[in-house]
Amino acid sequence: MNKKFAFQLFALFVIASMMLSACGGGAAPVAEGAVASVPADLVKACKDEGMLSIIATPASWANYGEIFELFKATTGVELNSLDENAGSADEIAAIEANKGNKGPQAPDIVDVGYAYGQQGIDGGYYQPYKVTTWDKIPDTVLGLPAKDPNGMWTGGYYGVMVLEVNTAVVKNVPQNWADLLKPEYKGQVALTGDPRSSNQAAQSVFAASLANGGSLDDVQPGLDFFKQVNEAGNFVPVIAKVGTIAQGATPIVLAWDYNAFGDKDSLAGNPPLEIVYPSPTIASMYVQAISAYAPHPNCAKVWMEILHSDEGQLAWMKGYAHGVQQADMEARGVIPADLKAKLPSSSAFASAVSPSPDQLSAARDAIKTGWDSTVGVEVTE
Repeated sequence: MNKKFAFQLFALFVIASMMLSACGGGAAPVAEGAVASVPADLVKACKDEGMLSIIATPASWANYGEIFELFKATTGVELNSLDENAGSADEIAAIEANKGNKGPQAPDIVDVGYAYGQQGIDGGYYQPYKVTTWDKIPDTVLGLPAKDPNGMWTGGYYGVMVLEVNTAVVKNVPQNWADLLKPEYKGQVALTGDPRSSNQAAQSVFAASLANGGSLDDVQPGLDFFKQVNEAGNFVPVIAKVGTIAQGATPIVLAWDYNAFGDKDSLAGNPPLEIVYPSPTIASMYVQAISAYAPHPNCAKVWMEILHSDEGQLAWMKGYAHGVQQADMEARGVIPADLKAKLPSSSAFASAVSPSPDQLSAARDAIKTGWDSTVGVEVTE
């Protein structure tokens, strides 16, 4: 997992909720904004530990800043954020390097790409914990397990590949993959990186394969598709960013939906953007786990409880990430109307699928070696 594609940072605020009871030891009432569903005995045990160390979790990523505030309001405990720009492999390495340490440099919690769920189990890096809302977490999301049956890791949120379109430049918004071959989109279609090295760009190629006769086990049709887009003169070999999208240099971009909606908010209509979910499309999930060597295991459990509370899931959704419990919350009618109006319904991306870790690894290798021989164009800044 590489978190360089950061979410738009939204203003932090605390969700008002019930006061947490039974804090123990005659402590003052818990501050407004605490997550009442967290077991009181767990909160007390966390207070006794006095710290939570997290890693690779910047406040601007998936609106984690609001979750920080929920944790602090619930526990009053210090939040220690380690190496915010670390990737999934770095997180696992940090657990390994600090097995014998009980100090603040040892992470209690990791937030890693889906492939690192099983990898962490295989390495003995996680400890089991099932949150009290366990039954609200679906068994599968995107066709893959959304939680380890033994509680070693739990899926938290995911993103879906979309078309991000500057409608000040593109008057007829493409609706599907085949549209990207139309002559009217000459010099307009771009990726967010070099697909040989960028996960987001590589998964754009992977997604295209699904609509062009490929499968989760065969990415070659995606490479063939981008060869056609390039030969049609529609492909722009420039790494798309919010600035190039706004300027019209890359007005049609393949991107994770949370990045696309973040761009839409930041541009505030100047220019206007439209976000389209092509069908089929691909998605990518992140999972969370407690370190087997966590110095503060009770605070880590509180953190997990908050992530899988309604408040925690809503915080992620405000950052345009798809909480794994979104469908359940829609069914229960607990998503506020203003937020629901901003978010696409889960039915909008019902066709999204996610590759298994092995499938993703094989696809990345095929794209690294096949982009030059099939598409034959450099993607640069």
